Amino acid sequence: MNRILIKNAKIVNEGSIFEGDLLIEDKFIKEIAEKISPKSSDVQIIDAEGNFLIPGAIDDQVHFREPGLTHKGTIETESRAAVAGGITSFIEQPNTVPNAVTQELLEQKYQRASEVSYANYSFMMGGTNDNLEEVLKTNPKNVAGIKLFLGSSTGNMLVDDEQVLEKIFSSTKMLIATHCEDEATIRENLEKYKAEYGDDIPVKFHPLIRSAEACYISSSRAIELAKKTGARLHVFHVSTGIETELFTNKIPLEEKMITAEVCVHHLWFSDADYEKKGALIKWNPAVKTAEDRDALWAALLDDRIDVIATDHAPHTLDEKKNPYTSSPSGGPLVQHAVVAMFEAYHQNKISVEKIVEKMAHNPAKIFKIEKRGFIREGYYADLAIVNPGLPWNVKKENILYKCGWSPFEGVNFKSRITHTFVNGSLVYNNFKVKDIRCGERLLFDR
Repeated sequence: MNRILIKNAKIVNEGSIFEGDLLIEDKFIKEIAEKISPKSSDVQIIDAEGNFLIPGAIDDQVHFREPGLTHKGTIETESRAAVAGGITSFIEQPNTVPNAVTQELLEQKYQRASEVSYANYSFMMGGTNDNLEEVLKTNPKNVAGIKLFLGSSTGNMLVDDEQVLEKIFSSTKMLIATHCEDEATIRENLEKYKAEYGDDIPVKFHPLIRSAEACYISSSRAIELAKKTGARLHVFHVSTGIETELFTNKIPLEEKMITAEVCVHHLWFSDADYEKKGALIKWNPAVKTAEDRDALWAALLDDRIDVIATDHAPHTLDEKKNPYTSSPSGGPLVQHAVVAMFEAYHQNKISVEKIVEKMAHNPAKIFKIEKRGFIREGYYADLAIVNPGLPWNVKKENILYKCGWSPFEGVNFKSRITHTFVNGSLVYNNFKVKDIRCGERLLFDR
């Protein structure tokens, strides 16, 4: 039996910090107490030395690129980077090649993850203009939800038939997650800039092409449709201040039928960073103004926005160097997301308790994930130890993404993930990922 005793930790859970010990037996948290003494000689003892013990982060939006785009990343490589970053569970999106738009293709991804994933996993079923029958076969017990692209992005799975959208929204009780950007607005903006610059449009115009207006038009339509049909809607990667006004903090999260996510890059970067970072911070939706960033922070802290995620979406550096119209949008983030949020903690922008709420508790609540996302006796031991006073520098040698680069390259983070546990196994310890691929399929209480 696997037994690990974590001593002297600041245990962060459900809005409080408790100094104590935690005992892991096999895959589960067996005991949490002020003091726990080892009851047998086979217990591995880890001294947390007064550092934070947090539930492993649950990243509700990643693109791990398998199958079909594995030169950019794989389930194996990117889940390895995730556990190094304190992310113990991920929900992956369907815009791989082929797109996961049939039950058979979806299950092939689950099968692959069962063989190679370091972290726990779920894969979204993709909706299209013509696969409603397949969408409705999705099992709510073992699939996170339905993903709809209301704006085209990598893999172009655009759903733009209004009748189909309404049919999907009204036909399923499953969570529907949306990428919201209005395609007509984007195309009109793009043609204007192409007329002036051709294909080599300066990347600083990306947030004007994929504009705040394009985001708001699409998000507001999706929300209107959800209200009309009673659908359970989760809006991915909100990127503008004006969109935050569409969401409420007037009711408890468990009662919300419409929820929202913000991504690390929209909380960290602004359009002022395009000059230095260029296409490395080209995402869809685009990184926008500092005013938008401030509004996103405000909505996150007052609970209009419910989740912090990554939208981890690696591309190779060579691909990123292409002219604007052929340079893909997206970037790798899972290894650095949690410590980036701890940087905000050091800047007094957010508490550790709030980081845990937005990166672990709330994803577990929104998706109704069984026995994960909290530090509770009887729950899976998905945990991370964070030392808030152990600085390190992001450089090529310690980047674990298959693409080999990070938008955070050169950043000195004040905090470090020192240990990560997945299903009770110590899979990561101080820059070393152990070859323990113990990720399991997430199950849902619905």
